[in-house]
Amino acid sequence: MYLALHDGITHPLFVYNLPSCGPNIIDHFVCDTYPLLKLSCSDTYTIGRTVVANDGKICVVIFMPLLIIYGIILHFLKNLSREGRHKALSTCGSHITVVALFFVSCTFMYVRPPSTLPIDKSLAMFYTIITLMLNPLIYSVRNGEMKNAMKKLWTRVRK
Repeated sequence: MYLALHDGITHPLFVYNLPSCGPNIIDHFVCDTYPLLKLSCSDTYTIGRTVVANDGKICVVIFMPLLIIYGIILHFLKNLSREGRHKALSTCGSHITVVALFFVSCTFMYVRPPSTLPIDKSLAMFYTIITLMLNPLIYSVRNGEMKNAMKKLWTRVRK
């Protein structure tokens, strides 16, 4: 909590004090740090590196507990029956899929050299909208009734 609060305060303070020149138009969906750094007339190298370091630190702090938790879950799966392992891995598989979709796109967006790329807007759409829309679908595929309904729909489409 402190880490996210600290970084949530430092990034705007860095950018707030930068002089801007030229048009104040950001070619992005949200007012993000890297497009704001692009608007500045001054040297933003140090601030950009600080942002990358802070974002990388947050990613590591979030990702390491996830890895540890999945390691613990996999360790305890040894004691379960075959059906119990299948059910647990099915739940974990859905969660890992959702986390990977969100985490990989966010990591690619924020843990890289400070620059704006043409793909940034697509990535922002992906991790803010597409991942959230896919979340219920990914979890509902585990449901037996949903699987049967999808099979029926698939056979109708194929005919």
